[in-house]
Amino acid sequence: MSFTDPVRSSLEAMASLLAPAHPDVAERVLRAHDDPGSYVRSHADQLAERGIDEPVANLAWIALVDALCDHRLLVEFNWKEDPQEIRARLRMLASWPSADSWVLFDADEMSLPTYEYLAACGRRCRDVGAVLAVLDIESDCYPVVCLRAAHAEELTALAGRAGFTARSLGA
Repeated sequence: MSFTDPVRSSLEAMASLLAPAHPDVAERVLRAHDDPGSYVRSHADQLAERGIDEPVANLAWIALVDALCDHRLLVEFNWKEDPQEIRARLRMLASWPSADSWVLFDADEMSLPTYEYLAACGRRCRDVGAVLAVLDIESDCYPVVCLRAAHAEELTALAGRAGFTARSLGA
């Protein structure tokens, strides 16, 4: 009988869900989970930007965020981001839906604070069958992914099983 690590399995499933065409994302996340010291050494420059210089409890989660970002499957917004910048950067996501939901925005939404604007974007995405979700890294930023609405609950459940939080925006 073999023991399966539920955290490892959930991390691998999330990486596959969010980056199905990029198996290196799962490899990177699993390396951070399985050998955090080696991961920190090999990704020292990128981790230094986050103030990480040694293994931390959420290293595999950070590895997922960084790997997705490297493939244009995630974008991070700080807590005080301009709505026009949010809009432009979301459109650069490789997973952004081809249907254009931006025409639905009104002037009032363009003056919302970052989180509220992201929630409004999330509501608009739902209109075209997509979901924006935040992968919470317990920071003052919002790492955001876009995926098909049919996979939103799966992402949330997988994140929870791994001990992390992913939540849909604008639900």
